Amino acid sequence: MLPPIDWAQPWYDTVRPAFERAAPPPDGFIDAFNAAACALDLRNGAGQPLRFVPQASLPDGMAYEAFIGATGQVPTRDNLHDFFNALVWLTFPGIKRALNTLQAAQIAQAGVGKSRGPARDAATIFDENAALLVVRDNDAGHALVDDLRAHRWLDALYDGRAMFGRDAEVWLFGHALMEKLVTPRKAITAHTRVVFVDDAYFLLTPAARRAWIDREVAAALAGEGLASNGATAGFTPLQVLGVPGWWPGQDADFYRDTTVFRPRRTG
Repeated sequence: MLPPIDWAQPWYDTVRPAFERAAPPPDGFIDAFNAAACALDLRNGAGQPLRFVPQASLPDGMAYEAFIGATGQVPTRDNLHDFFNALVWLTFPGIKRALNTLQAAQIAQAGVGKSRGPARDAATIFDENAALLVVRDNDAGHALVDDLRAHRWLDALYDGRAMFGRDAEVWLFGHALMEKLVTPRKAITAHTRVVFVDDAYFLLTPAARRAWIDREVAAALAGEGLASNGATAGFTPLQVLGVPGWWPGQDADFYRDTTVFRPRRTG
């Protein structure tokens, strides 16, 4: 039995539709998620049907990512971590496939050692803890991103709060991030990838926005790879409960809490 999840929380907007479509019973989710994957015709990078299988299906000594890439089977435990992982597969299958293809290729090239290497590290960080910050591609949008990257939290998240929902929105991706937010804490922070969009994006329905994000980010990952400058290069930290409208009491003092909203390191 999984612990209760507060589906009304805005950070679950990303995967809530997939959960509602699959409608898993409270005592197990693999069969329901497999039916949903079959209905969506989900496949791995090699074109094999994607299915969720018990963890025991993973052969001893074989890397998890390599197994998915070789078989289309996703080893899945009956816990929150793998529950959210499956929901992300059902929500952003293109991005998940692109990440798995990157990871499987790195394993084939370098094997499985004590260190993953920068590309696999970056893919793992993305897979586990990423959020996608979708921002209108104009001067105000670029200024918002500059403020976030400079850790000017008050400017970005308090003074700029009217931009969220109108010119910017946050979509969670990392399944470990979603798991942590079952018990929300102010310090929970995402590794955020910025996606600039034109005005037409904001005219799309939420479902069409999901499909656009999945297609465009997957294509970008396939084209550019990850971690050319280190595992966290290109990610911007974003405290999830600091997203405007996602938590009560977001006054100026909320963002002046330097134990959470830390200034940028210098030097």
